[in-house]
Amino acid sequence: MSNELIINSTQDGDRIALIQDKRLVEYHFESKDTDYIVGDIFLGTVKKVMPGLNAAFIDIGYQKDAFLHYHDLGANVRTLNKYVKAAQTQKNASPKLNQIKFEPEIDKLGKIADVLKKGQQLLVQIVKEPISTKGPRLSCEISLAGRYLVLVPFSNTVSVSKKIVSKEERTRLKRLITSIKPENFGVIIRTVAEGRDVAELDRDLRTMVENWEEGFKTLRIAKPTDKIIGELNRSSSILRDLLNESFDSIVVDDTHLYDEIKAYIGSIAPDKLKILKHYTGKTKTFEHFHVEKQLKAAFGKTVTIPGGGYLVIEHTEALHVIDVNSGNKSNTETDQEATALNVNMMAAREVARQLRLRDIGGIIVVDFIDMKSPENRQKVYEVVKEEMKRDRSKSTVLPISKFGLMQITRQRVRPEQNIVTGEVCPTCNGTGKITASILVTDEIEAAVDDLLTSHNHKSLTLYLHPFLYSYYTKGMVSRQMKWFFKYFKWVSLVKDTSLGIMDFKVMDDRGEEIELRAALADVPVVADEA
Repeated sequence: MSNELIINSTQDGDRIALIQDKRLVEYHFESKDTDYIVGDIFLGTVKKVMPGLNAAFIDIGYQKDAFLHYHDLGANVRTLNKYVKAAQTQKNASPKLNQIKFEPEIDKLGKIADVLKKGQQLLVQIVKEPISTKGPRLSCEISLAGRYLVLVPFSNTVSVSKKIVSKEERTRLKRLITSIKPENFGVIIRTVAEGRDVAELDRDLRTMVENWEEGFKTLRIAKPTDKIIGELNRSSSILRDLLNESFDSIVVDDTHLYDEIKAYIGSIAPDKLKILKHYTGKTKTFEHFHVEKQLKAAFGKTVTIPGGGYLVIEHTEALHVIDVNSGNKSNTETDQEATALNVNMMAAREVARQLRLRDIGGIIVVDFIDMKSPENRQKVYEVVKEEMKRDRSKSTVLPISKFGLMQITRQRVRPEQNIVTGEVCPTCNGTGKITASILVTDEIEAAVDDLLTSHNHKSLTLYLHPFLYSYYTKGMVSRQMKWFFKYFKWVSLVKDTSLGIMDFKVMDDRGEEIELRAALADVPVVADEA
């Protein structure tokens, strides 16, 4: 499987497209003014303690207070709080944890009022970005993600990803990391660590420890709401999680971002530098690599499936609903059950792709075409499960019910991606109404008459829809020629297919557009003399 990452920088932010086998599978937009992303660590202040919710609201500088539940405090939150206080008050405080004395763990079923007080400062990490009307969701279980490992301060546990199934490899990795990790730092071994040697893992571990120590320096002089440790930008985090031997190309069109990504790849995978390319072509990046067309086709309410079927995707406040329809596919199979299975199998792959592409989270209900055979329903279920394994977000897939419904839950940590695929009608400008078509020639006549007589323009250039252009240029003595005989000034006519049939533009002899509303104020509409 080939992987390509296309990154297009705009004034508003960076557009990131992940292409697998020439198909768009992930799309992200990283706004330049986004300061609260998953993984960022802040020095927060407790604003409210809510015993009824067993939670607290924390001020981290966002317009709405962030939410911290008791279950997200972590067992060693008291030790974390002691560390933060020491960092800010003791001159000889050290970022290392090997000499720190752990405080008693908090009760799993305890009350938040016993741990936090209003006005207290604490170190928190964003685990869910602001979505809709809600502020960020926080955790005090701090972790720093690397390429192969995740560093967990105030812990001594070493755990291995469940996706590494080999018992020998799990034992090797656990023994290796236990021997090199610093004291009182826990480590989670990621799936991509499988088969890696000690040098690569040690380099990754050292990088994260250095990040922690840099954060400690910031913490010593930090004020409430300051960011202590920032997560990587979206493009670098995708590379961190996905960069492997299957990547063929990484294309960036911004010089600054190119240099930033080049430095990052050089630090984590120097052998991959050769696949990084700086695009400098005149054609827009997403259009040159055929991404724009795929975006427009994939983000509408209706999405086609290869072979003739289509999906209808609806969003409600509580959940997402996806309806599978057969379309003209129903005529290609010998019986109804075979048709339903064929369409559902293709729809299953597209559903998994759409969830990943749009970053849809929460509860998703998929209404597949009814199938009588339990074996066929199981086949579709297995396809969805297999396709969802490629998704980096956690998900749960339930088998298809007898009503043909499948329930999926998918982790949502940032707002859903949405692209407006509809375009404003150039004729009505989105109002649904246009001026009476019979009056357009009268408006043009009034504009020409006023501009050539009252405003004394020497010449005009009129941009028209091709139909109107033909109307004014046809015949031996065209309407354009009649204007010349009437005003003894020439009006140039130009066809413009981008204009609606009721639209026209007028340019003066300097090539500047004339604002017709101002020019025609209080001017009566004259009848077409022709």
